[in-house]
Amino acid sequence: MSGIQCLTQDSIWFDKPRYDEAERRFYEGMNGITHPPQPLKTALQPGKGQPRPQKQQRRPRTTSASSTAGGDQTDLVSRMKSLEMENQSLHKSVNDLRTMMSKLESRLTVLEKAKPAAGASSAPASTPAAKAVVVQAPKKVEVKEEEEDDDDDMDLFGSDDEDADAEAERLKEERIAAYSAKKSKKPVLIAKSSILLDVKPWDDETDMAKMEECVRSIQTDGLLWGASKLVPVGYGIKKLQISCVVEDDKVGTDFLEEEITQFEDYVQSVDVAAFNKI
Repeated sequence: MSGIQCLTQDSIWFDKPRYDEAERRFYEGMNGITHPPQPLKTALQPGKGQPRPQKQQRRPRTTSASSTAGGDQTDLVSRMKSLEMENQSLHKSVNDLRTMMSKLESRLTVLEKAKPAAGASSAPASTPAAKAVVVQAPKKVEVKEEEEDDDDDMDLFGSDDEDADAEAERLKEERIAAYSAKKSKKPVLIAKSSILLDVKPWDDETDMAKMEECVRSIQTDGLLWGASKLVPVGYGIKKLQISCVVEDDKVGTDFLEEEITQFEDYVQSVDVAAFNKI
């Protein structure tokens, strides 16, 4: 059995590198990667004396490159169109601004021309007022001159009649008396305050009704008692909370505390819970 027959019957795959290379190029072509074709060296290459098979000229795949170039051209065309549209809109806005500026300039020129005319019309209107002032001025001067003449007629050294002096003195006294009487009739504002007192008993056996009766028995000018209530303190003890209105000039908190604490049989202490001006 010869060696060639042994090789034909052998199960070795000598062309695997070629298939691997073809598979690699297939996936690279799908991903857009191109490489120049390279010859594969296999184990079944011809010897030195044998002629080598002619290589087939393969053209590089340019499908991906052409597709990318086409896509770039479409992008450039779309960008050029968008730039042209933007340029047209800018030209339009610039033209609008120019028209607006021209209108503003025309309005300014009209206003500048109208100002001198308004000044000329206001000048004649102001002249009559000035004339009126000039006409009225001598009248004031005449009045002052008459007053000066009256002052000259008066005698500053007591040459008037004594009866006139007595009459003037009497009139002065009457006016002063009338003013003082009118002033005395005006109502005088009386300052008042609202006071809330806490009256505390000795214990829970204290008669709270009797204690309240004793507190209300305090009567004086400028004092007015108000509402009252019993407020629990603790352990069955309650305190008397009573309000009153006082005139500040006549009754004070010290007076109330002294008068209430005199009822020693019922009252332990007195505190001012609230004090408000009315």
